[in-house]
Amino acid sequence: MNVPERETRYHARVDPHRRGAALANVILGGQDGLVNVLGVVLGVAAATASTPIVLAAGLASTLAGAVSMTAVAYSSRLAESARYESERAREYRHVRTVPDVEREEIRAMYAQKGFEGALLDRIVETITANEDVWVAVMMSEEHQLAPISRAAAIQGALIVGVACLCGSLIPLAPFLVLAPRAATWAAVTAAAIALFAVGAYKARVTVGGPVRSGVEMALIGTASALVAYGAGALMRVPITP
Repeated sequence: MNVPERETRYHARVDPHRRGAALANVILGGQDGLVNVLGVVLGVAAATASTPIVLAAGLASTLAGAVSMTAVAYSSRLAESARYESERAREYRHVRTVPDVEREEIRAMYAQKGFEGALLDRIVETITANEDVWVAVMMSEEHQLAPISRAAAIQGALIVGVACLCGSLIPLAPFLVLAPRAATWAAVTAAAIALFAVGAYKARVTVGGPVRSGVEMALIGTASALVAYGAGALMRVPITP
């Protein structure tokens, strides 16, 4: 099977745009949860060397982070939706009150894309013949905005929250079975591997080199968390029985 045929069959089964949006939500939540909790457990482990304290702090950070990321993702999408509706209403007003100005904006947009002459005239005439189409084109081309439904906002927020929860458990798990010192390095290793895998996968389904993308994500994430480890080491406190 040649490449074009394989791509055609794939696109018939999977919407790559929806997949890309879901992937972005997974990476956003998973990376944030993993790096935040890794930083917490490393900092607390360096400061106290107490497994119960590390687990308590890590679990609290896990739950708080997952709930927070879910809420933030949902509210940010609602804000985007409100902005879309506001700009859309403004475009309707402009189309009705200053149609000549808006028509010239359409002409300029498509002229910039390379259309000219009679073809450009027909494009402008076709778009501006229907007010709804006219406004939809302005929203997409001029403002680069798309509508977001409440259901889509909820779905996206839940994906972010679940990904955050799952990512948070990766650096926390070693402290359930290992001594604090060994668990610390196991958590760093597990986090680096997970971040590398996510970065490599992101590059495979978007653009870029998988190895480079994986290494970059792993280095950025672990370096951020190691800052917390250094802070914890500076504030080390003795554990009293």
